[in-house]
Amino acid sequence: MPEDLREVAAARLPAMRPVDLGDWLRVDDAYAAQLALKADLIAARRADVIAVRDGAGAALDELLRYVLAHLPDGFAVSGDAVTRPDGVTVAVDRDDPLLTLSQIVQEDLCILQKQGDEHVLTAALLCFPSSWTLAQKIGKPLGAIHVPVAQYDDNIARRVQRLFDGVQVGRPLWRANFLRYDDAALFQPRREDDPRPVGGPDARFERSERQTVLRLPDTGAVVFSIHVTVVAL
Repeated sequence: MPEDLREVAAARLPAMRPVDLGDWLRVDDAYAAQLALKADLIAARRADVIAVRDGAGAALDELLRYVLAHLPDGFAVSGDAVTRPDGVTVAVDRDDPLLTLSQIVQEDLCILQKQGDEHVLTAALLCFPSSWTLAQKIGKPLGAIHVPVAQYDDNIARRVQRLFDGVQVGRPLWRANFLRYDDAALFQPRREDDPRPVGGPDARFERSERQTVLRLPDTGAVVFSIHVTVVAL
């Protein structure tokens, strides 16, 4: 795992750091393979990897526009077409923002909107879950989403909610985690009543997530993005 990820992952939750908007989204050498897997997952089991709740439409429309305006080097946008770094051209379907985004960026993308005292997961593209299931999390607030996480106590819950309240437009934040896994598969959903056995020191793979938090300027929705890397040890 890159050293910048490892250093941040070692810090205590939520351990967020500023990231330049130009480095919000990343392309690595797994780009083409990961996007091909996303396409296969959506074709075979869309309901498992894409979910949208009522009221999320404006935020999704804005997210698509925002991503198209802030793609990293290697992309070319021309009207309603995007040419990717691997040479594939994608037609932008503004009626299906998450499908379009799944064909453009490596990151999984979650929309969280403030409802009452907490941010609630109202829409998500989640093709590469690290031992959680979108169907169990959609429509839930941050605290309920993290119930199975042992270290996510009341103190951390308050800190994370303050972070989501305070993240500023144009100033995204990032953190990382890494875990040992016995299986290199990217699509690893698990239900809360079926927790993943923790990978031991002899586990064959290290799975890391580069997580970013960004506020959309018009709707005020928060975008939580996840870039997954798996390496053999």
